[in-house]
Amino acid sequence: MNAYEDVKYILMVKFLKYLGIALLFLMIGICIFYWKKDIPLEKLKAKYTSPTSAFVDVLGMSVHYRDEGNKNDSLPLVLIHGTGASLHTWEESVKLLKDSFRIITMDLPAYGLTGPNPERIYSQDFYVHFIHEFLTSIHVDLCIIGGNSLGGAIAWNYAHSYPSKVKKLILIDAAGYPMDSESKPIAFTLAQIPVLKHLLNYVTPRFLAEKSVRNVYDDPLKVTDAVVDRYYELFLREGNRQAFVDRMNFSEYPDYLKKIRDVNIPTLLIWGENDKLIPVENAMKFRNDLPNDTLVILDKTGHVPMEESPERTVVAMKSFLKF
Repeated sequence: MNAYEDVKYILMVKFLKYLGIALLFLMIGICIFYWKKDIPLEKLKAKYTSPTSAFVDVLGMSVHYRDEGNKNDSLPLVLIHGTGASLHTWEESVKLLKDSFRIITMDLPAYGLTGPNPERIYSQDFYVHFIHEFLTSIHVDLCIIGGNSLGGAIAWNYAHSYPSKVKKLILIDAAGYPMDSESKPIAFTLAQIPVLKHLLNYVTPRFLAEKSVRNVYDDPLKVTDAVVDRYYELFLREGNRQAFVDRMNFSEYPDYLKKIRDVNIPTLLIWGENDKLIPVENAMKFRNDLPNDTLVILDKTGHVPMEESPERTVVAMKSFLKF
């Protein structure tokens, strides 16, 4: 190299060195600014339990659940939430259903007030086993079972494994098939990136929760501060951040097609037309593969119809639940 090239090389090395130092300090600053401690469980219980909340020991976990509504109805409606959510996702729908039905909701392991599975296992087989043990512990032998997203996948897997215990099945934007998502909540993506996924245990800005919730709603005006705070604060329950990462790194549904086609139970499919995570095309796949189903598509609705459009969701559910 000539003298001019030597100078250029030295300047480039210095530039890269200072850039690296600047980026390092920026990362340290971000980590310090957005570093979040866990929220104590008792503090979360004070805010997020209700008079109908109860806890039961299942598989080494203290499971938060609610048993609400018409207790004269001997056939309960069991509703299961999705990834990153909690039983609170059903609250508005439960208000509209409880005069006519008995409804049981719970916080799944890894989420809400229930918190992580001590074994750090979050496969479909584990969740089906968990639902079986949970329902057995509260003396439910026969039910109508439904779920949203991950909860929908758990519901149809449970129906496949225990068909004699399920009278009807409700799938709301349910997981199961491979999906070509238009977009995913940013937290889902971060939880699968090496290094960054470990930072989620400590560096958790609130805007991350807000952006993720907005992703699963169609109407951003319905994403209130209270909704974002709920998702965010329950995510900060001790152990839930690591559980979320663990859950997002489990592979899913290797034999989904055979199982779905074997489910021979009356099924209601409810889908948000503008679901960006699990597109409405997947609803058509369920409709084609389930032998006994009803499909309702809700316009101007995203991935969580029971939160975003509870009135229309409940109308479809009530119509289906008439015996």
